[in-house]
Amino acid sequence: MDLQILPISAPKARIDDENELIFGKQYTDRMLVMEYDRNKGWHSARIQPYGPLLLDPAAMVLHYSQEIFEGLKVFRRADGSLSMFRPADNITRFNRSAERMCMPQVDEKFFLDAMLELIRLEADWVPHNEGTSLYVRPTMIATEPMLGVRPADQYLCYVILSPVGPYYKGGVAPVKIWISDYYVRATEGGTGEAKTGGNYAASLYAAKEATENGYDQVLWLDAKEKRFVEEVGSMNMLFLYDGKIVTSPLHGTVLDGITRRSVLTLVKEMGYEIEERALSVDDIMEGSRNGRLQEAFGAGTAVAISPVGSFCYKNTCVQLGDGNPGKLTMELYNKLTAIQYGRHTDDHDWITLL
Repeated sequence: MDLQILPISAPKARIDDENELIFGKQYTDRMLVMEYDRNKGWHSARIQPYGPLLLDPAAMVLHYSQEIFEGLKVFRRADGSLSMFRPADNITRFNRSAERMCMPQVDEKFFLDAMLELIRLEADWVPHNEGTSLYVRPTMIATEPMLGVRPADQYLCYVILSPVGPYYKGGVAPVKIWISDYYVRATEGGTGEAKTGGNYAASLYAAKEATENGYDQVLWLDAKEKRFVEEVGSMNMLFLYDGKIVTSPLHGTVLDGITRRSVLTLVKEMGYEIEERALSVDDIMEGSRNGRLQEAFGAGTAVAISPVGSFCYKNTCVQLGDGNPGKLTMELYNKLTAIQYGRHTDDHDWITLL
């Protein structure tokens, strides 16, 4: 399949002050698009002007939620060069989500090359300030106009780009997490491990309640017993518990996070023992009180590393340590972001230079 590059008529106006960038509010001039038909396979790959999609009102994505997406970033280094963090791993995960949602897989090499070409064309959109980046959103949706519950025969895959500011505008700050004892995000045998919109839609009501009550994030428990910790809505969770790194295992309800993988590699190199097991909510609450739970942090593309200051469960709140980001948490944040922005040597072949 060839990649066609279409001209744009006129560049968009940009936000002059990078301090005013808001996550997901502005988009670049171009987008990558390709189409799929069951009889033709993938076809019509093109980089075209950014613009609205034309969908039939009966498009199956609108009725049966056949949709997947990914999220990754482009970083501008001090010398002006651009880099990406583990983009091939994101595309491999994109295909795993596609398989789970009965959608066609993409050719990973072609898709990565086409995405990199799009980013090169839009290189001027990558912001310069410390902590800023260009967010990359690959997406696939079912477009066949058909009212019937079955996998679609037609799909649209596209990539859009958005310049974003730093997640922590005032510096890295600890978050206050509400542990939900009623709502659940995913169940075994469900789609929890796929990066599909339905999982996020299922989290909205609880997230709204959490925000209204002064919390920053919702920590989900397992659906069966509502006892064991799984993940936060937009991040995997990791804990420094009894001097070991503990994180929920990947058994179908937790996203296989690229940042999570990277953190586990880094902490292993730092000499920490890793246990992939689910802590109970009692472990979290009691461990915070007696000091066995020393630190907790989230890991995800948008935030990199997010320190936890307190947990709240059934109207009881406990503080971790003195409430400030822990030593290990900050060490990981600094090391990971230094690799991404080129301030630290990449010893794992995680970085793709553009």
